[in-house]
Amino acid sequence: SWLEHLTVNQGVLGSSPRGGAAKPGQLSGLYYFCVMTVYNVYILYSEKSDIYYVGHTENVSKRLLEHNDLLSKSFTSKHQPWILKSSFVTGNDRGTAMKIERFIKNQKSKKFIEKVINDPMDIDFITQLVRVPRPRD
Repeated sequence: SWLEHLTVNQGVLGSSPRGGAAKPGQLSGLYYFCVMTVYNVYILYSEKSDIYYVGHTENVSKRLLEHNDLLSKSFTSKHQPWILKSSFVTGNDRGTAMKIERFIKNQKSKKFIEKVINDPMDIDFITQLVRVPRPRD
């Protein structure tokens, strides 16, 4: 992938993309980049148990696989299989994602969760309620 290509021998002191070692203190030829972590809040649904699960993660696809792992012995393993109903970006601050997740869970309402699922553009409403800044596009 393009990300793997960028990370090979780049941004490491003593290496350069052209090969050969950079001299100590020499920064020319080195490439540095920052990968921002983006957090998501996600909502899963278990048809088997007719329940929703709300969580936050950096990687929604990976987290869904973990929830559906047959070898797992967790709360969610008892209600497999899980279906991803919704996910939305909350920004690069994990605390914000946690606040939104906790807010949704504290509503203890299927109707509220279904409103979030059916109107994902209403994230402004939720961020205002939990008093967190709206993530920028």
